[in-house]
Amino acid sequence: MPYTPAEQANLELVRGLFDDVLNPMDSGAVDRFIAPGYIQHNPNVETGREPLKAFLDTIKALNPHGVHDVKRMFADGDHVIVHYHVRRWPDDAGWAVIDIFRIEDGLIAEHWDVAQDVVTGGPNVNGMF
Repeated sequence: MPYTPAEQANLELVRGLFDDVLNPMDSGAVDRFIAPGYIQHNPNVETGREPLKAFLDTIKALNPHGVHDVKRMFADGDHVIVHYHVRRWPDDAGWAVIDIFRIEDGLIAEHWDVAQDVVTGGPNVNGMF
């Protein structure tokens, strides 16, 4: 089923977040994507824009060559789901991550995520992506 115009706009907003904020770890671009009353559900980051900016700055200092490699994105109404591979440095196995974003008035208003270590080998050959 094709996306509605609103869902397509939501996908583009979240893609922009990855392209302009998360991959370059550019905290200065946060306000273009994140609502002033941003609600954060990740237990490692306080809620709000400013704590997110501080978190990004810390991660960039620790892992300046980190990558967020998006594998797939889905939209469902005002929610966008992203499945991606995070690597902190080039030879890092990294994490498989799923983010859920809620969009309100053209900005990301709320965020949830789950992550697990990427495992090589194991009982199947399907991989995590």
